[in-house]
Amino acid sequence: FYNDGGVKPKTKRSKRFLESRAPKLTEDVKSAMIMKGGNTSLTITQALKDLYSLRKPNAVLYKKKNITRPFEDSTSLEFFSKKTDCSLFLFGSHNKKRPNNLIFGRLFDFHVLDMIELGIEKYVSLSEIKASKCPEGTKPMLVFAGEAFDTDNEHKRLKSLLIDFFRGPTVSAVRLAGLEHVLHFTALDGKIFMRSYRCLLKKSGCRTPRIELEEIGPSFDFVLRRTHLASDDLYKLAHKQPKALKVKKKKNISHDAFGTKFGRVHMQKQDLSKLHTRKMKGLRKRKGEVVTGEQGGQAPKVAKVES
Repeated sequence: FYNDGGVKPKTKRSKRFLESRAPKLTEDVKSAMIMKGGNTSLTITQALKDLYSLRKPNAVLYKKKNITRPFEDSTSLEFFSKKTDCSLFLFGSHNKKRPNNLIFGRLFDFHVLDMIELGIEKYVSLSEIKASKCPEGTKPMLVFAGEAFDTDNEHKRLKSLLIDFFRGPTVSAVRLAGLEHVLHFTALDGKIFMRSYRCLLKKSGCRTPRIELEEIGPSFDFVLRRTHLASDDLYKLAHKQPKALKVKKKKNISHDAFGTKFGRVHMQKQDLSKLHTRKMKGLRKRKGEVVTGEQGGQAPKVAKVES
C-alpha cells in the first residue's frame, strides 16, 4: 500500500492505517462530517447538533467555523473528507440572501458527487419536544411520501441522498423491538417536511402488537434551493459494484411473486421399449404356447401349438 506520494509505509502502524483506507469489497459504514460556515445562526447551530445526534456514532461534528462556500469551492470539503475518511457531509450557514441554510452532500473518491441545498422555514428541536428518545445508534426506518420523490429528478436525487445519510449500518436481521425509530419525509407543494417518531408497541390481544407513533423530534420544514448533481455517467460509476460481490444467476431456477422457488429439470429422451410395466396374468406365456407378433403398441398374438 502506498500513500499519495507513492512512498512505502515505514512502520506497521502506518501500514495498518493505509490498509484501513484502501478499497475493500465490503466497505465500512459511511461516516458523515457536520460543520458550520463562517456565519451561522442559533437555529443552524442547534439543528446541526440534533442531526448529529441522529447520525451518532458514525459522524464527526466540527465545532469551529469553516469559512468556505461549497457551491463555489469544494476543495476544503474534499480535504476534510480525506482527513477523516468521510463520504457524507452536512454544511450549515446563514446569511441575508439564504437564511438558515443546510447543504446535504456526498463524495465519491474524495470528490464532491452531488449536493443539495435546503432552507429551514420551521424548526422544532429535540429538547423542545418532551418525550423519551430512542437510544443512540438506533437504525431508523425511512418513509418517503409524495409523488415528487418518484417523478422529479432533483427530488429523486434528494431521496437517494437522504437514504445514504440516515440509513445507518447494513444488518442482516432486526428484532421487532429494534424497529422503534421512524424518519418520515413528505414532499408537498415544493417543500419537504421531515418528522421523527418513536414506535410504541401496545397490547392488542393477539400476537401482533398495536403500533402507535409518538413524535420525538427534531422537526423540519425545508424548502429546496440550489442543487449540484453529478452527471449520469459519474453517478453510474459511483454505483458500480465489484464482480466478486455480484450474485451469479443460477440456471433453471425462478421465483414467483410470493417468493416460492421453482426449479426446472432437463431429462434425456427415454427409450420406451425398455420400460418395465406392470405384468398382468392374462398376458403371461403359458406352457406349450409360442408368442407371435411384434411388440408394438398392439397386444401380442398367442398361437396354440399341438403336441
